Amino acid sequence: MATLTIRNLPDETHRALRVQAAAHGRSTEAEVRDILARAVNPPERVKMGEALAQLGRRLGLTNADVEALEQTRDRTPAQPPRFHE
Repeated sequence: MATLTIRNLPDETHRALRVQAAAHGRSTEAEVRDILARAVNPPERVKMGEALAQLGRRLGLTNADVEALEQTRDRTPAQPPRFHE
């Protein structure tokens, strides 16, 4: 696991972190880990499939449009790479 050092943290911020950690029953370090994890991995993060489905709805794509695209798709099996000696 990585280690992170935070320099020049204001005393008020450190104090607030300690109080918040105590309220949650954990160490200040554990509290900071939780805050950082939630900040970069929010639960409301949009997933790729949901974003594409929403885009399709906004554009008014229908099942007929998707079927038309499927018919033009190349279904030829891919050939494995050949390495020459």
